[in-house]
Amino acid sequence: MKAQDVYLSLGSNQGDRQARIDEALRRLDKAVGRPYDALSSVIETPAWGFDGPPFLNCVVRYRTARRPETLLRICKRIERAMGRRGAPEYGDDGRRIYRDRPIDIDILLYGDLSVDTPELTIPHPLMREREFVMRPLAEIFPQK
Repeated sequence: MKAQDVYLSLGSNQGDRQARIDEALRRLDKAVGRPYDALSSVIETPAWGFDGPPFLNCVVRYRTARRPETLLRICKRIERAMGRRGAPEYGDDGRRIYRDRPIDIDILLYGDLSVDTPELTIPHPLMREREFVMRPLAEIFPQK
């Protein structure tokens, strides 16, 4: 697979939120095998989908040839290593139940690739509904 631009959103609403984002970026750099090449501003936003402390959020761009499924495993491994616990939960109506998170890493875009599997959907299906994703993404996404 040839190298593509990959956009990830990072968020935290527990503990030292900025330190958690910084640590996640260091771990991503190491796991991806190169440093990110663009990073948005870090913004503070209310919790989305639940009542909780506010989040710090940003979007980062990597250039990588790693397969999307591999990148997803990297993101999940970093989340677990940084204290995220449990699998996603869903209510009786099928909607996802959101909770506080020490770190959240979502794959937003992977070049022009579309993926639709039970484990991974690219482009991220909810990104356009989330200002905390779209605002930072607009900062670093090249305008054509």
